[in-house]
Amino acid sequence: MPSFDVSSEIDWQELDNAVNQASKELQQRYDFKAVKSEIKLDKKEKTITLWCSEEAKLDAVNDIFQNKCIKRGISLLSLEYKEREVAFGASVRQKVLIQAGVSKEKGKEIIAALKDSKLKVQAQIQDEQVRVTGKSRDDLQSAIALLREKQDALKVPMQFGNFRD
Repeated sequence: MPSFDVSSEIDWQELDNAVNQASKELQQRYDFKAVKSEIKLDKKEKTITLWCSEEAKLDAVNDIFQNKCIKRGISLLSLEYKEREVAFGASVRQKVLIQAGVSKEKGKEIIAALKDSKLKVQAQIQDEQVRVTGKSRDDLQSAIALLREKQDALKVPMQFGNFRD
């Protein structure tokens, strides 16, 4: 039976490059001369920490970082922003969780979307990906088209691979 895998991978090297480019731009920008700001990537924890000494400038730091991610081909859907925290003094920080792999909850949402569509495919969660099988190749291509449409609603950056006949 034909099948394919739905995964949500992130290129860690490109993410590291985006963080480094954003940090360099923050050091060079005139409006950040008297403002201390920092972007840190923690690959083990799968988090990025945005820190700025002025609360009003944190949005600008985030905007610079997001622009660098977009230019590097990293989907913003893979970034999950947490609440802003007051750090020492008047500074503020914000943690950003990186979604690498399809979590069990998101996998269940993908399976539910496929079942609701009434397509003749079956889906199951395998580790951090979802395997979709069907009787015909056309059904699988319809499932890929459906999931691409619902990608924003599901808030999961999806890649489709391992297509087998």
